[in-house]
Amino acid sequence: MGEEFHAVLKLITGEEIFALVSVDENDGDSIIMLSNPVIMKMIHGPHGQYVKIRPWLELPNEDLFLIKYDKIITMSEVNDKNLIRFYTRYLNEDDVDIELDGKVTLNDKMGFLTTVEDARESLENIFKNNIDKPNNP
Repeated sequence: MGEEFHAVLKLITGEEIFALVSVDENDGDSIIMLSNPVIMKMIHGPHGQYVKIRPWLELPNEDLFLIKYDKIITMSEVNDKNLIRFYTRYLNEDDVDIELDGKVTLNDKMGFLTTVEDARESLENIFKNNIDKPNNP
């Protein structure tokens, strides 16, 4: 097995994936081993740029994939420390959106205010209190 490095690969299917890559020479036929391949998408928003990272394949529980060399259009080693840091952070957390300047972005676990039941009760109380008060012209 060869040395591991981070790389972006463009497959003949048109997919662009980012992974920790190792090249294995098997009887003269190169096989590319991808560890934890992901798809990274740059999102430009009003408050900055973000990187959306998701798994390359959603269903498998495996983290190592083999691809034959003839299925790859191009492969480029990545030395960008930010991309590698985002990738590593994604592997350590679940479904993370990362802002390029390093700030943490909101996710579905942040900003939780109340349950539906509590919100309903609160709104009913506000409505009842406003009905009970006389209107002041």
